[in-house]
Amino acid sequence: MLTERERERYSRQILLFGEEGQERLKQAKVFIAGAGGLGCPIALYLAVAGVGEIRLVDRDVVDRTNLNRQVLHWEKDLGIPKVRSAEEKLWEVNPDVRIEALEATINEANVHDLAAGADLIVDAMDNFPTRYLLNREAIRSGVPLIHGAIRGFDGQVTTIVPGRTACLECIFPEAPPAEVFPVVGTTPGFIGLIQANEAIKYITGSGDLLAGRLLLWDGLAAKLETFAVERRSGCPACSREVCQ
Repeated sequence: MLTERERERYSRQILLFGEEGQERLKQAKVFIAGAGGLGCPIALYLAVAGVGEIRLVDRDVVDRTNLNRQVLHWEKDLGIPKVRSAEEKLWEVNPDVRIEALEATINEANVHDLAAGADLIVDAMDNFPTRYLLNREAIRSGVPLIHGAIRGFDGQVTTIVPGRTACLECIFPEAPPAEVFPVVGTTPGFIGLIQANEAIKYITGSGDLLAGRLLLWDGLAAKLETFAVERRSGCPACSREVCQ
């Protein structure tokens, strides 16, 4: 049940999707993989929207090079684990939301436990090997995965619904080369908010998800495009032959 304080806090959202939708947000548990450029805006906007439990996982500490884009981390946080820095700000912005901050490297051995009980997995990582682990865990668990990635002024988002849409390995069968990529802070802000919006839509049952569609953002041209993506026969992650 929503408290009177929550009804007041979320009154503008309740006008959109009613108290039932807000209650769904309150009962939801979201696993956000990464507390960096994408993870910060995702976590911030899910917290202020009233998502009841946010599990935030990252292994890194705050570095000065992060501060042009990772908006939950400030100069005073240098050297502090990112999940602790983020947890402090999220608790201050909405003390009614539970934040589970885990300082860990996501790997094959722990990804199942990290995702356990989540209604939704949000990919806020900066490398494809970990994204592939999240993708396969989403398929195993039957939990949707909201993928986002950025580079420079460009970004992409898609929502993967296991058994229904193309998975991440259908869309990107090979990982791009690892690199220290350039990025302007507005790009993860923009892409992260689209991911947060997808999460809110999924939880409340509002609108149309980016399911079976890949959204591409060209920040230099200020252009958004979406492309249909389809399941790939023989995909090592989600094909029927593999999943049987």
